[in-house]
Amino acid sequence: MMTRLFRVAVATLAFSVSSLSLAADNFTLRLAQTWGPNSPILGETVQHMADMAETMSNGRLKIRIDASNKHKAPFGIFDMVRNGQYDMGHTASYYYKGTIPNAMYFTTVPFGMTAPEQYAWFYYGDGMELMQKVYKPFGLLSFPGGNTGNQMGGWFRKEINSVDDLKGLKMRTPGFAGEVMSELGVAVTNLPPGELYTALERNTIDALEWVGPALDFPMGFHQIAKYYYSGWQEPGAEVQFLVNEKTWNKLPADLQEILRVAMRTAAYDMYIQSTHESGVAWANMKEEYPDVTHKVFPPEVIEALRAATHKLLEQEAQKDELAREIITSQRDYLKQVRQWTNISDKAYLDSVAGQ
Repeated sequence: MMTRLFRVAVATLAFSVSSLSLAADNFTLRLAQTWGPNSPILGETVQHMADMAETMSNGRLKIRIDASNKHKAPFGIFDMVRNGQYDMGHTASYYYKGTIPNAMYFTTVPFGMTAPEQYAWFYYGDGMELMQKVYKPFGLLSFPGGNTGNQMGGWFRKEINSVDDLKGLKMRTPGFAGEVMSELGVAVTNLPPGELYTALERNTIDALEWVGPALDFPMGFHQIAKYYYSGWQEPGAEVQFLVNEKTWNKLPADLQEILRVAMRTAAYDMYIQSTHESGVAWANMKEEYPDVTHKVFPPEVIEALRAATHKLLEQEAQKDELAREIITSQRDYLKQVRQWTNISDKAYLDSVAGQ
């Protein structure tokens, strides 16, 4: 399997004095990631990409990775790459909705496309072209950087039985989903990964949404909050590679293509690794922590979330021409591709799988 062939241990990487060093057609790029050192799946994806680029280039292209404990700015990746402090970044576009609101659509949209549908939109629909439209004014290129698949709706200390149960709830949830939750009276915050467990443990927040079993189980949230809800907000959450355009333009054409292939391969591998690891983690969680209860939000809550999502999307589309173009493209593509998903994967799971 690809994961086994390419997965390697995370190495301790030396600091590169210059942002881009050139010697005899050899390039060393510096990459900042939102994630901490030895981060499972997310950090592995970055290392996987760097190893492939170095191997395929026969050592001509090296990528030095700085985790968040080194650069101290987990949510500062966009600015650091834009300003040339780093050549590349690995992060999630919806973290920067305050700076570039139109970026958030490229991570995921509530009630939107699943991971396969979204990849199809990126590479065979308008996704890549629209994403570059958003990032070009900032001197950046953006590439899909790995998908977690359908994310869980979060860990809650109390059961959610109605929309009223959400009012006043303090919850960590990022991106557009945070805006939707705010519409329903949730006090939303966005904390970096390293602060989530402590915030939940100290009652700074009442609930949080991170990813899914593969990444949630190691964080220990199940030791505090016992209700684990299926998602609505991130049906196919895509992280991203950012590349400074000046850096990209300095690379020879063959190294550009090697980097492009390494990023695309690592992104896909993250998706299948996440699927595998979540299956393993959920089985272990059910066995080791039988008091953890899986729940789905009641229909009343789902319909309120759906209505708030549509309302906010319409507001964004009316305010900004590029937002309207992105939202329309995603909506039209979903309408087309979901017909196939419904008679293939959904029909299989509903009528045949039986598990």
